[in-house]
Amino acid sequence: MYIHPSKKNWRGRIDSITDPLSFRYHQNVRLADLNNMTIDKSTTKSFAIIGYQCDEGVKRNNGRSGAVEAPDKIKMALAKLPWHLSASANLYDVGNIKCEEGRMEEAQQELGKAVGKLLEKKVTPIILGGGHETLYGHYLGVRESIGPEAKLGIINIDAHFDMRPYDEQSSSGTMFKQILDNEPNSSYFVAGIQQAGNTLSLLETAKKQRVHYILEEELTFGDMERIQGQICAFAARQDYIMLTLCADAISSAYAPGVSAPSPFGLEPKLVRSLIRYIASSKKLLSFDLSEVNPLYDVDNKTVTLAAYLIHDALMNFHSK
Repeated sequence: MYIHPSKKNWRGRIDSITDPLSFRYHQNVRLADLNNMTIDKSTTKSFAIIGYQCDEGVKRNNGRSGAVEAPDKIKMALAKLPWHLSASANLYDVGNIKCEEGRMEEAQQELGKAVGKLLEKKVTPIILGGGHETLYGHYLGVRESIGPEAKLGIINIDAHFDMRPYDEQSSSGTMFKQILDNEPNSSYFVAGIQQAGNTLSLLETAKKQRVHYILEEELTFGDMERIQGQICAFAARQDYIMLTLCADAISSAYAPGVSAPSPFGLEPKLVRSLIRYIASSKKLLSFDLSEVNPLYDVDNKTVTLAAYLIHDALMNFHSK
C-alpha cells in the first residue's frame, strides 16, 4: 500500500527563515506524490527518499520485528540535520510503501515499481527499510530500469550473506540467492561478513556463487586503500551498481536498535568511509539502508546514526 508523505516527519529547529545557509533538511525537503511528481529541471541533482514499512521478512527469518517503524523515525532524525547539499540539489520525500497482512512479495513488487518510476525520472532513490527484504524490491526496480542485459553489481555492507534457501518461502535472509540463482547478469560484493554470523554452508554457497566478500576483521582504516581497490575492481566490471547497508553490520555498541545486534560489528566511521567511497562512483544508481529497529534502540542512537549515514551518502553521490 502506498502512503503519501507527511509533513509531521519533517520538523525541527529553525535558525532562520531567510538565510539558506542556516537551513536544515526539514526546510528544504519537498513532499511529492510518487504517482504525480513534477521534477524541477533546473537542478543538477534530484534525490527521493522512499520508505519501505515492512519487516515480514525478518519475522520469517526468526529475527526480532520492529524495523517496520524505521522509515518515519529516520526521516524525523534527518529532518533536524543541517542542510549541506548544493543549492542546485533537490530532495523529495515521496512517502512509504507499506506491507499489509504479511504480503511481503506484493510489497516488494510495489517498491520495485516505485524505484523504477524514480529512476525513469532521473531521480536517485534513497530507500529506508524495513527489514533487509527491502533489498529485493530495490533490486526489482533497478533491474526493470536498466534492462535484462546490463551488468549490475550489488554492493552490500553486511554481517551476513543473506543467501539462505528459499524453497519454502523468501525472507530477509534469502534475497541475494534469489537474485543470483535466477539472474546471470548480476554480481554480488559484500563487505563486513562475520564468520560467527554465517554457517559453513552459507560460506560454501557464497563460494559456489562466486560472491566477492571481505570479512569484518579484514576491514580496517589501515587497509582502506586495498579495500577500495577491490571495490573499484568489482565496479569496473559492471555497467551499474547499487548499494545496500544492513545496519546489523555496525557494532551494537553504536547500533543497538537493529534486528540482529552484532558485538563484533564495524565502527560507524569505517562504514561512513565505505559509503562515501561507493557513493562517489558515477555508476551508482541508488542506495538503501535497512534493519534499523527503533523498538530496541537506546536513546535514538541507531536511528540518529542512520540519518547521519544517509546525509553522508547524499553529500557524496557522484562526487568523483
